[in-house]
Amino acid sequence: MKALHLLGPTGAGKTPLGEILERRGLYGCRVWHFDFGAELRRIAQGQVPPEITPEEVDFIRRVLSEGLLLENEHFYLAEKILKAFLGRKGARAEDLLLLNGLPRHEGQARDLLTRVDLRLAVELAVDENTLRERLARDPAGDRRQREDDTEELILRKLEWYQKRTLPLKDFYRARGISVLTFRVSAEDRGEDLYRKLLQILSEESFKTTFR
Repeated sequence: MKALHLLGPTGAGKTPLGEILERRGLYGCRVWHFDFGAELRRIAQGQVPPEITPEEVDFIRRVLSEGLLLENEHFYLAEKILKAFLGRKGARAEDLLLLNGLPRHEGQARDLLTRVDLRLAVELAVDENTLRERLARDPAGDRRQREDDTEELILRKLEWYQKRTLPLKDFYRARGISVLTFRVSAEDRGEDLYRKLLQILSEESFKTTFR
């Protein structure tokens, strides 16, 4: 299945952008927004796919409560969650999978590239001061009642992003996968991010990349 990876630190706006893309599609292509963090929260709150065991649910709750990353040995669990998501959505081979929150490091990316046809990554770039303002204001309203949004866990996620996720840009480029970037402001909501995406990704470029 063809895929696009949204890159950006927690609070950059990946989820509201992904939700709009799933509702509207992208240049006529059906989009399925796989928000890995949201899927983990669904499972932790009791919406458990048949594929996930009680022991795995306990592990997922620990991942969320401690702000952990799934390391290489746990990729099988991410794969099970992705497979359950695609089945629930009724995704077809010609649809576009929008990855948000997975992969988060090179080990996950290596495994995922054997299972999906990743063609493009889009980075939502935001400086530290703007990001702190976005986290405080929640302009898109998508962070309310997140149990994994304590100040300590947010700081841990940002540290992981800088050390382990941001280097994926070079990893992708070395494999011929294009990386596009646009800047995020403190006020940007989903609609603003959607317009910015269309400004850097034309219909012609999209169809060439995903043909």
